[in-house]
Amino acid sequence: MKSERSIATQIVDLIQAEAMPAGQHLPAQMLAEKLRISRSPINEALALLHEKGILVRERNRGYFVAKPLSSADVNATRTLDLDETDIVTRTYFQIADDLLRGELPGEFSEQLIRTRYGLTTTQLGAVLGRIREEGWATRKPGYGWQFSSMLTTPDSLIQTYRLRLALEPAALLEPGYTLDPKVLERLRAAEQHLLDGGIETDTPDQLHERGVRFHESLVEASGNPFFVDTMRRVTRVRRLLSYRSMQDRTRYKPHADQHLEILELLARERNEEASALLQAHLQHTIDAIGKIAGILRP
Repeated sequence: MKSERSIATQIVDLIQAEAMPAGQHLPAQMLAEKLRISRSPINEALALLHEKGILVRERNRGYFVAKPLSSADVNATRTLDLDETDIVTRTYFQIADDLLRGELPGEFSEQLIRTRYGLTTTQLGAVLGRIREEGWATRKPGYGWQFSSMLTTPDSLIQTYRLRLALEPAALLEPGYTLDPKVLERLRAAEQHLLDGGIETDTPDQLHERGVRFHESLVEASGNPFFVDTMRRVTRVRRLLSYRSMQDRTRYKPHADQHLEILELLARERNEEASALLQAHLQHTIDAIGKIAGILRP
């Protein structure tokens, strides 16, 4: 199971499996798609591999393979503390869970987080950086941090879905709507992966990112920048509660089936039917969240 192995180690394995030469570019988005992991932990893993000399970094260009990796090189990396990103990810989810249980104060210091979760300075910076990037905590003027109060109730998640209910089906009806065939096939493959076992084995990061890619890709195909910008903003806001709702995975099979039906209709340019099905899909999700509200409450 991928969650049991360091993301950095997975990247090392990929470099070896694909016999990547020295100088091979490793874009974070490409790795996120291949490993089905969000970009934040991918970037953390790339920075760690750069520190260990496995990758080189070029300003404004990204990360590149330092040298081809032999089996001996890969075995040697097992001793390089490549579990650093796993510590950051585990702590991130523990903080999210503790916050939603009401076990963390609304305002907090870096020292509180460092002491409570036993983090190094580097780990603390990575965890807080990810939390800030995803929008559920901000640095206070002068000293300390503050969690966003709007992200800690079941009503918050349902309200984000109601906004999406108004926006996403409308996006499919925009004049000139065009979903690139390559994007469509990539989305199909991601849903099929879930039905082939990913529902049980994927991490919360992977499950969330799969849903984000599906819905954002459909909206992006509208070509309407206002729709796209709103969609990306609401995605950042709902991430915290979305993770918590993943404790109930039974709803993912019907979700994947519905996603595939929507993609099939779009492939046939039957956008009105796809829009109606997407509306029903989002409404069904709202109803399902209402049933599992206890999971989201402190």
